[in-house]
Amino acid sequence: MTNFQDDQNVISLKDKLPTKWFRFLIGGGIGLVLLVIALTNVYIVHENEYKVVRQFGEIVRIDQTPGLRFKIPFIQSVTSLPKTQIFYDVAEAEINTKDKKRILVNHYAIWEITNPKEMIQNARTLENAESKMDEFIFSIVRTELGRLNYDEIINDEKSSRGSLNDEVTAKVNELLQQDRYGIRVVDVRLKRIDLPEENEQSVYKRMISERESKAQEYLSMGDAQKQRIIAQTDREVKEMLAKAQADAERIRAAGEQEAARIYNETFAKDPEFYSFYRTLESYKTTIGEDTVVILPANSPYAKWLLGQTR
Repeated sequence: MTNFQDDQNVISLKDKLPTKWFRFLIGGGIGLVLLVIALTNVYIVHENEYKVVRQFGEIVRIDQTPGLRFKIPFIQSVTSLPKTQIFYDVAEAEINTKDKKRILVNHYAIWEITNPKEMIQNARTLENAESKMDEFIFSIVRTELGRLNYDEIINDEKSSRGSLNDEVTAKVNELLQQDRYGIRVVDVRLKRIDLPEENEQSVYKRMISERESKAQEYLSMGDAQKQRIIAQTDREVKEMLAKAQADAERIRAAGEQEAARIYNETFAKDPEFYSFYRTLESYKTTIGEDTVVILPANSPYAKWLLGQTR
């Protein structure tokens, strides 16, 4: 009897063991599934992004503060949008200036999302937002540059476009805010201005011609200035020479006057010597190499020539 009861207990224990393990496995599987579901519905909000939570396609909340968040499994979905500033290279555009010149302009824009909900509702995607922003930038740049002549745009010395970049930025933001796109342009900058290829050569030739004309103008101005300087210098030289000549004449006259005074004082002391000196001086002018002199015997010249000093 005892052996029979022991056999029944063993059989009962064997029947209970599979049921217990089965329940454990079922519970562990359910727990694992719940853990996986929990982990897949936990998300992290980083500092440089927005987390947009949708439920059946509708936005239920937007998380901006960094941290750990949860969403409802199978019902809610999470997407990310950048919170940082975004660089956008605006497509090259052809614009006609006020004087009917065609130019190609290149811009770039720095923009950011200010209201993710409005951006999603009205622009839907980042690409659509950039496309709208591109349209506004092109429209405003075309209007602003269309008011200026070509030379005013490319020549900084003659430029009257002033703070064009700031004006474009402000007007683009007005349009974006008016249509509630939830984005803001931080800055719009002009990178370069080019000419259409078919216009480059003609413009280069015109620029060369203008530079040559300007160079000739400078040469003419320089030559005229040179002639004025030469004339001024000649006039000053003549004035200086005339003054020097007048001073020389005054000095010479004073010298001759002083010499005459000295001669008079000297000759007055010896009239006979003065007579002799004057006679010798007259010989210099009256007697030459071929001069034939016929003098009376009592002529003073004859006396001097014959050595009759008395």
